[in-house]
Amino acid sequence: MRTNLLRTAAAATLVFLLTGCAAGARSAVRHEPPSGGARSGPASSVGSKIASVKGSRITVYRNREGVAQRTITSPNDYGATRVFLVDRDEGEWLQVLLPVRPNGSKGWIKATDVTLAETSYRVEIDRGAFRFTVYDGDRAVRTGKVATGEAGTPTPPGRYFFTELVKPVDDGGAYGAYAFGLSGFSPVLKSFAGGPGQLAVHGTNKPSAIGTRASHGCVRVGDDDIRWMAKNLATGTPVVIKG
Repeated sequence: MRTNLLRTAAAATLVFLLTGCAAGARSAVRHEPPSGGARSGPASSVGSKIASVKGSRITVYRNREGVAQRTITSPNDYGATRVFLVDRDEGEWLQVLLPVRPNGSKGWIKATDVTLAETSYRVEIDRGAFRFTVYDGDRAVRTGKVATGEAGTPTPPGRYFFTELVKPVDDGGAYGAYAFGLSGFSPVLKSFAGGPGQLAVHGTNKPSAIGTRASHGCVRVGDDDIRWMAKNLATGTPVVIKG
């Protein structure tokens, strides 16, 4: 889970930032720049659109009539440029998924306040099968096993997106080689270690737990898989959790 008290990744410890998939682990992290898998310019109907905030803050509106809902700052607490997954493109207005509670929240932003890019990638996570699949369009390009939340702290189904990529200084720690923050939050833990209960997809130093319910809500994958994701998937990439 992450905490709103953090202002830079350099000052962060991962235990305060991500859901406690391994409570007590303390690993300094650094923000990683956006990965591959996204390209600037007009998006086709095949991929998903990612909106990156241009300035230091953006106004999110309740509707296209300009009723302000909230203001969100950029960069985020990790020092990463704020991104949103675009749900609807109405030209001057974009409806986007928001990284706030409740999960699945949406709002409208002005197209002039962001830069649009496109990705053809998406990640699907099947909780029942303990498996993830990465698709490039309609083609599966990588699949593997995952660990999900325990019965009392489940991984919630829904449609999310990657909000930031962080790298633990010690990639032999509990969070593995990399961690992608998700736009969703634990339905049970309203706070954890000082943070708001943000979910994540990350590596692990306990591969034996892959294929089981082992976390406080995060999705764990093998380190080879998270390294591949870090190399190929951009922040803003859609993630669907089902099952």
